[in-house]
Amino acid sequence: MSRDSIRSALAIAACAAALAHAQQRPGDYPKKPIRIVVGIAPGGGLDIMSRLGAQKLSERWGRSVIVDNRPGGGTVVGMELVAQALPDGYTLLGASDTLMMNGVLKRAAYDVRRAFIPIVQLTTQPYVLVVNPSLPVTSVKELIAYAKSKPGALSYGSQGLGTTGHIGWERFKFMAGVDILHVPYKGAAPAVIDVLSGQIQMTFSNTVTSGVHVKSGRLRGLAITSPRRGQVFPDMPTVSESGVPGFELSNSYAYFAPAGTPRAIIRAINAAVSQGMNSPETVRLLNADGSEPFPPATPEAFKARFERDYAELEKLIKAADIRIN
Repeated sequence: MSRDSIRSALAIAACAAALAHAQQRPGDYPKKPIRIVVGIAPGGGLDIMSRLGAQKLSERWGRSVIVDNRPGGGTVVGMELVAQALPDGYTLLGASDTLMMNGVLKRAAYDVRRAFIPIVQLTTQPYVLVVNPSLPVTSVKELIAYAKSKPGALSYGSQGLGTTGHIGWERFKFMAGVDILHVPYKGAAPAVIDVLSGQIQMTFSNTVTSGVHVKSGRLRGLAITSPRRGQVFPDMPTVSESGVPGFELSNSYAYFAPAGTPRAIIRAINAAVSQGMNSPETVRLLNADGSEPFPPATPEAFKARFERDYAELEKLIKAADIRIN
């Protein structure tokens, strides 16, 4: 066995030992229902995945875990509610990469890296570029050509100002050289509803929210935003191979706690959720919808990754000169 293999084996063993130790709940926690605040309307990917994680936590501990939807401000309303909550482990935040973006774009009146403790990453998934079938395009190249012929006439929906979808669309517009109007919503589900009705023409939506509509023909899926084709729609091309080389967009979902929450509670939640999300039946469920769980990792590893990604996002926002009006 090589030195690198030995190091990898030792690292995996150490992580497993830490997670096993964390499974021992501190004292009588939890002795009352746990609330997970989600800053978008019900039905979006963040809401669905937060509820799945809550179910796994409830199953393992036999305690009630409630998801509380508090949409508004591109998830800032929910963020502030949790940032001000008692750090006792009974109020958590279900968040996507938008939490990071709200910090980088200064939409929160505090440093999100200090206000929240990263607990556990749930899943990661790409988006599908979906359009209303009445739009006379069947590919990304056709969409770009059509948008260039009608600058400012088309509109896209996002989960809100400064969200992953918003920043992703602004990158798409910049890379494709098109002018498309932004219409912000309080979550992914309302945006999809308005694409279905024809109020707006397009959005980036995860396969959990829009997959059934694409399969039924009520929405037209043009491309997937991952670097390679996905399992749910294997014949659907990527945006990168369809006319915008190098374009990628994905989103991850996770739980955070208010700063000051005891480490023992953070570790216990991490272990219980990680094990539930990585169970064979859950992995099969997620794969069917085009997403996958994050491999088990300690809260410390999650924090290191969050801070690294935060720094990289700061560089991207500055280089692309993306601003929130």
